[in-house]
Amino acid sequence: MELILKKDIENLGFADDVVTVKNGYGRNYLIPQGYAVLATSSAKKVLAENLKQRAHKEEKVIKEAKEAASKLDGLELKISAKAGAGDKLFGSITNANLSEALADKGVEIDKKFISIFGGNIKRLGQYEAKIRFHREVVVDFTFDVVAEA
Repeated sequence: MELILKKDIENLGFADDVVTVKNGYGRNYLIPQGYAVLATSSAKKVLAENLKQRAHKEEKVIKEAKEAASKLDGLELKISAKAGAGDKLFGSITNANLSEALADKGVEIDKKFISIFGGNIKRLGQYEAKIRFHREVVVDFTFDVVAEA
């Protein structure tokens, strides 16, 4: 089943992509949730026209995303957390915690655009996260998790 995505779907595609999915996934989840529409020939023509008009606006958005990503260059971030014996944390550090820490440094990023390699962090140390400002602007960011004094 061919569908046109209305929103970005993790591990499937970005908004306005034409994707092929299994019939049940499309009929029972994507279309009823409003995440996609059927890719009929008329819908594809409308999509092509919209993409053509949006190309110029997209350049400006990409430029702004690159400027926001440049704020992360050279930024050293240390997230302090309570830790027990053996560098184990009480609780864990998630993408929401990283989003808050970046907001304190002046870089506003929604937590859903941050993915930490390996999932939640449960030990002290240095970690990497992938931050997506735009579909074409993705930055790898390194940060440290340190014990509270």
